[in-house]
Amino acid sequence: MSSLMTNTAAMTALQTLSMTNNALDDTQNRISTGYRVANAKDNAAYWSISTTMRSDNDALSAVKDSLGIGAATVDTAYTGLDSAKDVLNEIKAKLTAATQDGVDRTKIQDEVKQLQEQLKSIADSASFSGQNWLSVDSSASGYNATKTMVSNFSRDASGALALGSISIDTSKIALYDSNSTTSTGILNGGVGGNTSANGVTDGTNTAATATAATVSMGSSTTGLTLDVNDTISFDVAIGTGTTAKVVTIDQALVNSTLGVTDGKIAGATAMASVMNAALTAAGVAASATASTAGALSLSTTATGTGTTITVSNTDADAGTAVSTIDISGASVTQADIKKYINVVDDAIAKVTAGASTIGAIQNRIDLQTTFVGNLMDTIDKGVGSLVDADMTEESTRLKALQTQQQLGVQALSIANSSSQTLLSLFR
Repeated sequence: MSSLMTNTAAMTALQTLSMTNNALDDTQNRISTGYRVANAKDNAAYWSISTTMRSDNDALSAVKDSLGIGAATVDTAYTGLDSAKDVLNEIKAKLTAATQDGVDRTKIQDEVKQLQEQLKSIADSASFSGQNWLSVDSSASGYNATKTMVSNFSRDASGALALGSISIDTSKIALYDSNSTTSTGILNGGVGGNTSANGVTDGTNTAATATAATVSMGSSTTGLTLDVNDTISFDVAIGTGTTAKVVTIDQALVNSTLGVTDGKIAGATAMASVMNAALTAAGVAASATASTAGALSLSTTATGTGTTITVSNTDADAGTAVSTIDISGASVTQADIKKYINVVDDAIAKVTAGASTIGAIQNRIDLQTTFVGNLMDTIDKGVGSLVDADMTEESTRLKALQTQQQLGVQALSIANSSSQTLLSLFR
């Protein structure tokens, strides 16, 4: 049926042309933006995933920047330690030369003094962005020897975020510590560093009998580390009027007794073991024990009227630090110089160990930086596969839609002209 009021063909052609125009608009948007999913209405699920992953990638970019700053700080510390090691070798060589008879020790000391000042200059200069790990002050408010840098950012299946970090204990590498009471600096820690006797104190038992005698010696609840130049000594006399014997504890005794290599006494029980070894070496008929609360005591099984134990002359000698070595004095002996050489050699070992630790951290930072960069690229690739437009496909679709649009316009024109043919029926 032919109708002037309803043109079915024109309506169909118009609908088809509208659909073609909408598809053409979508394709042109994809071509202009480069995205197949540019906003939530294009594909809500893909848009949500891509938005979250882009945010995570921004966080990873910040992590990569943090690693870069951390790498620079670590490199600065390593450079300082490496330079300090070379200077310490020079000092060791000068001290070795000073053991030769007939040399002018005053002139050698002048050279040593300049090298000591150079070590301080190296430590003070090893700073990056305000961070100095080689010259510290452990007494400063808020001081924390453990330095951390953000190393990774992750999100688990539940969406919870987690940050990873790389930690560095700078107390093991600090060359100078301005804390005058508990300095841990490698080069100045010998002064005021290990003056604690770790619970060994003077005293005499008050209940002397003809049987056993015991004397309390104080509390030893905290640990202590003896360097090669540190000693703890005290006199012990058993019985009234007897000659006291000198008991000495040094790093070698600690290491051999506890099976360690760094002279570390972990606490009261370990201290009692070391004291027993020292008492045996000194030929003292007494034994040390530690209570669960950390209290130390000496006991003897010696018997006789008026049996007593007397502890006296307790002394904790922290020895000499590299920063205070001076061989110019007339009273300095060959033995003193050899002791100084041991002090410098111990410092070289610690600096070398510190540089080795820093080197391992440098390697880890490099590996992590490479990994984070690769991870960011992988995330970009994954997001791109979800939302990026395939330009080859879109260009082909554009050509097809443009052709369909032209045909749609032509079809609509034909449908509209069909009503004109009805006029010929009424001529």
